[in-house]
Amino acid sequence: MNTNYRNDEFRDGAASQGQALGGGPTVERIGVTPDPLSKRAAEDQSIGGLLRQLGREIPSLLTKELALLKAEARESVRTAGEGVAAVSSGGAVMLAGLVMLLLAAVYALSNVLAPWAAALVVGALALLVGYMMVSAGRKKFSADELRPDRTINTLNKDKDAIGGRIP
Repeated sequence: MNTNYRNDEFRDGAASQGQALGGGPTVERIGVTPDPLSKRAAEDQSIGGLLRQLGREIPSLLTKELALLKAEARESVRTAGEGVAAVSSGGAVMLAGLVMLLLAAVYALSNVLAPWAAALVVGALALLVGYMMVSAGRKKFSADELRPDRTINTLNKDKDAIGGRIP
């Protein structure tokens, strides 16, 4: 077994680097890293220090999560408001055009049917189409569309991380 050692002059350093306790020259193995357990122990903080750090970081984490929730809520409300404005203004314009088209359909159908029957058929078709449109639009305002999914996801990740589970 060939182990390479070298003598160094006294220098400031840790005992894990091979410094002799008496302050004399050191003997250090070349190409071999210090013991990982002793190095890790020197770098790691105490359990109390880690708990203090956790105590300082949890309020910051909760503040950031709350800010994310507020941002998502603002975004959802803004999106819903834009949707309501677009549907309202578009609906008003379309209503005027629809009334004219329905009147034209009643006049055209009154050549084949009695005028009252033509108005009844056109009115029933308009109600059916309107119901289908309202049903489709109502889905956009469901609770699932307005739920802050990103915030819920990050809160679940945080809960798992604090609990010691790897996501």
